[in-house]
Amino acid sequence: MRDTNGRSAGFSLLELMIATAIVAILAGFAYPSYTQSMTKNRRIAAASCLMEYSSYMEQFYATYLRYDKTSATGAVQTLPVLNCASNQQTGGTYTYTFKKGFPTQTTFNIVATPIGEQAKEDQTCGALSIDQTGQRGDTTGLAGGSKQCW
Repeated sequence: MRDTNGRSAGFSLLELMIATAIVAILAGFAYPSYTQSMTKNRRIAAASCLMEYSSYMEQFYATYLRYDKTSATGAVQTLPVLNCASNQQTGGTYTYTFKKGFPTQTTFNIVATPIGEQAKEDQTCGALSIDQTGQRGDTTGLAGGSKQCW
């Protein structure tokens, strides 16, 4: 195509290369922010799921008057898979288990451990935990780390 002055209309190769370089630079800044945001969102979803597990354990206690057994022989060693922990929710990025030595008759401690890509990306907080008193924790060991992670 030609414009009214007889020159060809369109982009030159140089203009196209400059536009491509600008898009690449913008994408270079945007992608890390996106992955950081997704990591944080998955951590928040796991913390929410821990709260659901805590509520489940309180309902369990109200029924059986203890956290560790359903009867004299019905020892509780694993957590049920709640909807929040399904693979469609947070189950693909976190596993939910009792901390070693729990539950006891009067206490529980549930841990959400990041797996896969979440474990690589979330070096800030690591595993999250909650106990029967509502005490929240993480594996950073930093003062105030739980406030940042929860």
